[in-house]
Amino acid sequence: MGAPRIAFIGAGNMASSIIGGLLESGHPAAAIRAADPFPQSLERIASLGDIATFSDNNECATGMDVIILAVKPQVMGAVAQSIAGAVQASSGLVISIAAGITIESLQRRLGKTAAIVRCMPNTPALLGCGASGMFANSAATPAQRAHAEHILEAVGIIQWVDDESQLDAVTALSGSGPAYFFLFMEAMIEAGCELGLDRATAGTLAMQTALGAARMALESDVDLAELRRRVTSPGGTTERAIQSLTDSDLQATVRRAMQAASDRAAEMAREMG
Repeated sequence: MGAPRIAFIGAGNMASSIIGGLLESGHPAAAIRAADPFPQSLERIASLGDIATFSDNNECATGMDVIILAVKPQVMGAVAQSIAGAVQASSGLVISIAAGITIESLQRRLGKTAAIVRCMPNTPALLGCGASGMFANSAATPAQRAHAEHILEAVGIIQWVDDESQLDAVTALSGSGPAYFFLFMEAMIEAGCELGLDRATAGTLAMQTALGAARMALESDVDLAELRRRVTSPGGTTERAIQSLTDSDLQATVRRAMQAASDRAAEMAREMG
């Protein structure tokens, strides 16, 4: 069986990153198409390889095995309606990477029998180290789920969830998560400067420390609590810092922040209809 034919509706940063990952993984450029209203976006996609580009969404989607909706939530309704004919004619898989757009909402525009996968990627996908949560409706076949995995694994890891509502939790954890770590690093850099370091030194140390900690967590055979204990010598500097964070109820602060993000994701779904 040949490589699935994939149409990207929307050719922004996330689409170009996924296309780049697919090409790097060996997916043929000739099996990829892209549509976008902005010529400069299409020029960037065309520069990646022998990729056909279109200004018409329905023309781009016609006859394709997979159609990826990589547009902003605010225009999703109109975009979905523009490809409804192509989706119904081909019975292809539709993958949506737009936050807050439910499968029910997409089915109202694409048809009740449309095979749909909702995906919540995050911005590190731009570097090939993303984390995506995914949910498929009952119309998606095992082969179509495999196509979705192939596509999103080109830019990172994927995790399937059992219920669509769990994508709100995915949004709160990995979708919004990079910003939490950026904020924490910002705070560390500011504190380092207040303690006497210059900003460049504080920034380099904070970012490399975050990278090293993440790699240790991913590659170690022990859990996070044990890794933390191994760094925290009794009566030492780390113990004093951890105690300060615990006294400030860091865990509760994180829980409140993620609940707020999850609640907002649910609100956005209702607002988008």
